[in-house]
Amino acid sequence: MIKYNFDEIINRRETDSIKWSKKHLQENFGDEESIPMWIADMDFKVAQPIIEALTERAQHGIFGYGYKSDEFLESVVNWHKKRNGWDIEKEWILFTPGIIPALNFIVETFCKPGDKVIIQSPVYYPFANIITNNGCHIANNPLIFNNGKYEMNFSELERIAQDSRTKLMFLCSPHNPVGRVWTAEELQRLGEICLENNVLVVSDEIHSDLIYQPNCHIPFGKISEEFKMNSIICTSPSKTFNLAGLHISDIIIPNESLREELNHKLTTIDIDPGSFASVAQITAYNNGEEWLEQLIEYLQNNLDLIDKFIKERMQGVKLVRPEGTYLAWLDFSELNFTDVELQQMMQKKAKIALDDGYIFGAGGEHFQRINFACPRTILVKSLENIEKSLMDLVSIGR
Repeated sequence: MIKYNFDEIINRRETDSIKWSKKHLQENFGDEESIPMWIADMDFKVAQPIIEALTERAQHGIFGYGYKSDEFLESVVNWHKKRNGWDIEKEWILFTPGIIPALNFIVETFCKPGDKVIIQSPVYYPFANIITNNGCHIANNPLIFNNGKYEMNFSELERIAQDSRTKLMFLCSPHNPVGRVWTAEELQRLGEICLENNVLVVSDEIHSDLIYQPNCHIPFGKISEEFKMNSIICTSPSKTFNLAGLHISDIIIPNESLREELNHKLTTIDIDPGSFASVAQITAYNNGEEWLEQLIEYLQNNLDLIDKFIKERMQGVKLVRPEGTYLAWLDFSELNFTDVELQQMMQKKAKIALDDGYIFGAGGEHFQRINFACPRTILVKSLENIEKSLMDLVSIGR
């Protein structure tokens, strides 16, 4: 057994990392030395088998066109069977260079300008841009924040779905940024509403391997035969294994007719996995589980630290404890900051680069999203900076 050291601090400044780029931090957060806790990639070295496999591939010295080999596809099939108890077939899998491109292709394929796509804000903000950039309209079904926990508004979802112009629903499962892992009952009700109203469910399940007990991720396509045939499931090893820079995603479409429609779109663009993407996915899914289990334990401890720190040292701030993902949703609403004041406090005083809650849409106001997939010393420093900034504002009567 390899014991991984997630406490190791690795300098990423000179690696063309958008997260750590001094230029990006200066332009977007006002200080090139800000601690970057925003975009969802991890500051951990990947599993050793992946490093070794990529090194061996690099030493081969030839990097021609790749393709979706049987081994590449079977690694996805075996992973979902093992982790989720979900039986899929390799013929169902299409490759795209990331889930965001996939969602764009899906809207282009299954919607016409003027059609509507359902989202559930506050939600991953590229969803909105994908919809509007393709000439479609957002049909927002805001989540309900009830006693510190987010719930779906099914009566409103039903009303929106009944509009004949509503063609798709983007389901974020687990949900980013609020961290909900949806229950079987919640997914069942959502699926019934969409099925009854001919709304295709597009489920973004990119964070589905990062779940904290006792929660359990349920693939939307696993629930029933009817839901399976009315869904497109978007998966990837990129969040799970910190491989976002290799641009890999696996789009699972059991419905042959839907799959052929989307594949027709993809073949006009001629997309296949590159040499390193293929090696990384095969190795991650076949040999990365040991690393993942240790990672989840480390992330759980980081999450416990955030929870304890906020309760003991940040009066007026609340953690919406995530059930999955490595993204924590911090509630500053009791402090009565405007969004601009909250943003300025983080950027100018705390020197922390976070994602402002309002960019996730309605319901995100007065929140901040923090990525806690980092060495513990960096996390503690970030929390201490926020604590000090809050105390300074209180002392001067803000």
